Amino acid sequence: MSICSEGRDRPVAKRRKVGNLMALAILSVVAHRSMHPYEMAAALRGWGKGEDMKIKWGSLYAVVQNLAKHGLLAEAGTSQEGRRPPRTVYRITDAGRAELVDWARELLCEVGSEFRAGLSVMVVLPPDQVVELLQQRIIGLAGELTRRREALAAAAVEVPRLFLVEDEYDLAALAAEHEWVTALHRELIDGTFPGLAQWRDFHVHGEVPADMRELAERGIERGRQ
Repeated sequence: MSICSEGRDRPVAKRRKVGNLMALAILSVVAHRSMHPYEMAAALRGWGKGEDMKIKWGSLYAVVQNLAKHGLLAEAGTSQEGRRPPRTVYRITDAGRAELVDWARELLCEVGSEFRAGLSVMVVLPPDQVVELLQQRIIGLAGELTRRREALAAAAVEVPRLFLVEDEYDLAALAAEHEWVTALHRELIDGTFPGLAQWRDFHVHGEVPADMRELAERGIERGRQ
């Protein structure tokens, strides 16, 4: 059975052990390498995750502890810089990786989800799987567009347009998303998406290309500043 559904009767998003988007963001950065919470915050800032997801910075430590409580992160030792107190370093667990992958899948294909957040962690999935998920999203968007157009047309018979412009706006935004996702899907299928070969190799061999590692570390350093 597909993880996504079509039309208006799609299921409610899966209930997760730690369900806020900061948890997803933390899992995505710790999947890069083990970190202490200060480094996680630097990575989130340097990688622009605050723009991709609704992050409440004051809750970072509580979310890290909650992820560890549920077995999605585990302590991997401590680190100390200068005279600062030792900091606990966390690694992602197998359960945490599975949660990250499952969450990314849901966000990419489920219409009405936090799609931008899903796109920001899309790299954790193989390209061919993303193609499948985006195809499901395209189908779901097409069904939702049809439903909303019919509903708007029916309402317009009696309701003045003045009171329907917000529905027109939502419909236009949905149509734009459908067009953009269709274009992205096409790039992945025809091989014109930049960096596709490196992305595919990462999932075949399990090694992050050196240039991507350097880019990630520069982002963490930038977030410290």
